Order: sequence, then C-alpha cells, then structure tokens
Amino acid sequence: MNNPSLLDHAVETMEVGSKSFATASRLFDAKTRRSVLMLYSWCRHCDDVIDDQQFGFASDVVSFQTPEQRLTQLEIKTRQAYAGTQMHEPAFAAFQEVAMAHDILPAYAFDHLEGFAMDVHEARYQNIDDTLRYCYHVAGVVGLMMAQIMGVRDQAILDRACDLGLAFQLTNIARDIVDDAQVGRCYLPEQWLKQEGLNSINFAAPENRQALSRVAKRLVHEAEPYYRSAEAGLTGLPLRSAWAIATAKGVYRKIGVKVDLAGQKAWDRRQSTSKPEKLALLVSASGQALRSRMVTSSPRPSHLWQRPR
Repeated sequence: MNNPSLLDHAVETMEVGSKSFATASRLFDAKTRRSVLMLYSWCRHCDDVIDDQQFGFASDVVSFQTPEQRLTQLEIKTRQAYAGTQMHEPAFAAFQEVAMAHDILPAYAFDHLEGFAMDVHEARYQNIDDTLRYCYHVAGVVGLMMAQIMGVRDQAILDRACDLGLAFQLTNIARDIVDDAQVGRCYLPEQWLKQEGLNSINFAAPENRQALSRVAKRLVHEAEPYYRSAEAGLTGLPLRSAWAIATAKGVYRKIGVKVDLAGQKAWDRRQSTSKPEKLALLVSASGQALRSRMVTSSPRPSHLWQRPR
C-alpha cells in the first residue's frame, strides 16, 4: 500500500527544491506524478547529503562526516533499498517504492551517484565531452529513470529523455556558474576558458564577467540541439506526460535564453521564469504535446553525445 506521508514529503521537496519543475509536475496523471515526485525526492536528498544542505540551501545541522563518508552511506542505502530492506528515511523509502514499481535498473541509480562522486573527487573538465559526461550522471540518467516511470522502454526514446537531462544540466551550469565557483566548483570546459584568457581559478572574478558571459553563451547554445532532440521524443510518451515534459523543457530553455541575453549581468541575480511566463509556456507546451501525437520520431542526430549503454 502506498504511504501518503511519503507523497507529502516528496511534494514539499519539489516545491522547495525545484520551482521550475514543480509547475510541470502537476500535469502528470496522479500515479505518474507520485512516482516522479518520489524519484525527485531521492535525487534531491542525495544532492543535499553530498553538499551538506537541505533542499538545496545551507542546513541548520552540520554533518561531521566527510563528503567521501556521506557518499559511501548513499551507496550503502541505495543497495539496501534494492535488496528490499525496510527503509526508514523518507527519501530512500520513496526511492524503493519507485524502483520496485517501475523496474528502475540499479545501474541507473548508481550512475546517478557517480555524478556526486565526481563532485566529491573534484573532477576536472577539459573539454565539452567531459562536461557532458558529468551532465549525464547528474541529470541525463535521471531523464532515463523518469522516462521509465512514464512507461518508456524503447531505447531510442530513452536516448531523447537523456538528451533532455543533458540540456537541463547545461542550462543549470550556465545559470549557476558564479554560485558554483563560490563553493569551489567549475563545470566549464577548461579549453573554453583558456580560449577566453580564463582559468579554473579566476573565471568567476567580477572583472572577468564579459569573457565569462561568452563562455556561458556557448554553453547555452550547446544545449539547443539536445532540447530539439528531446522534443522529438515526446511522441513516445503518454499525452499528459508529454505535456508535462514539454512544459519543463520550455521553462528550463527559457532560463538559458535569459542567461544568454543578460550577458555579463547574468549572475547579478538568479535567472528564473515568472508565473505568467510559466503559464504561457504551459499553454505552448500543450500544443507541442498534441502535435506529437501526429508525428513519428525522426532519427537522432549522430553528432550528439551518446549516453553509455
């Protein structure tokens, strides 16, 4: 039997942790929405544990464990969830429910945890393929798990779901460059920084914002073919799921456009979409979802980064 308190926890996690996706999540049918929220709550929890945060913000309770120890605990609890152990933490109880109900592959869950390991081990990103590999682990594989919740088993459609995750994360990186730098993280390709006369130490300095804005513009433009690829995958989703995903795609893409247009002022405040903008994107997405019923998915462009199989 479903535990209603788990849903309450998951709803709170979504409302606080991702206002961008919260709007879209309301468009799913009740069963799909529950599972989507449950999966999100686990992903958010894992992210928070690694960063010693709560809902993406500084936690009142400081952990005395090292990041490596916290990562190990996440791996152990994820294995326990798959083994059928009764999970008492809401995020892991939620994940267990979703993983069992939708046959989420353990490889996907541990691929996601590998993204946090990259943070813990302070991975370096020499080129855009390195950045895309990180994007796969923290977001692309989440797209795969979300698509499985929506009933997708076709590998070609799963590729499109992964592409949407890649696009989302490229947008997130562009929006959060300065915030990430403040906690010692840089996901930008070092080759791109070097071309602008920057490096992984000085890239976020106020006097370098003009050059940094050009790097961010490249990142936003890099996301575009992945957004287009994801839209072509809507045809493989149930109608309400297609509407929700098209809405999320529109909201995140709009954030990237704002980063692009703001130039060196992009990080003066956190770029986001207003309620009227979200409503307009929701309406536009309904048309995309309906049109997806009348077309077949075209071949995925061969030049796009390919997820591991």
